[in-house]
Amino acid sequence: MEYYVIFWIIAYLLGSIPSALLVGKIGYNKDIREHGSGNLGATNAFRVLGIKAGIIVTLSDILKGTIAAVLPILFDAPVHPLIIGLFAVIGHTYPIFARFKGGKAVATSGGIILGSFPLLFVIMVSTFLLTLYLTKYVSLSSIVTGLVTIVLSLFYRDPVLLIVISFLTIFVIYRHKENIKRIRNGTEPKITWM
Repeated sequence: MEYYVIFWIIAYLLGSIPSALLVGKIGYNKDIREHGSGNLGATNAFRVLGIKAGIIVTLSDILKGTIAAVLPILFDAPVHPLIIGLFAVIGHTYPIFARFKGGKAVATSGGIILGSFPLLFVIMVSTFLLTLYLTKYVSLSSIVTGLVTIVLSLFYRDPVLLIVISFLTIFVIYRHKENIKRIRNGTEPKITWM
């Protein structure tokens, strides 16, 4: 039980590293929270800081989740990697290092899947990019990817995977509720960098 708590703390702290804030301040002398949507996520980094910064932030946010998920694997601990990974997602969304105002958990959620189910991650990324190419909406692509991943997780016959994916998808939809409203009324910005 002690190592569970240690893993949870490490995963939360990893998730709390505000990649977008660090890249913005160090590389561009900008506090990304004061620009665009004000969100500490990859999408806002792309819009405010550009493609290079957006890619760095995306990869960093994915990596946070991946490292958290592989912790129990590396230490041969009898706990499902996704359970530990969830704490990185919580950290990313409510980061202690950024006044508990973080991103929308999409990239870090993908990262914990990469650490546990690499093939599923590849399918998720393909789904996201295809939906993004067709719709130009990052928010809608995130939601569609979550829903498709719920269906795909049924084939793995891993109840923890199904529960975690379902929870994450519901959480991502909740975090995008304002985006959904803007899509409905036609004011949601489309990407221009793809």
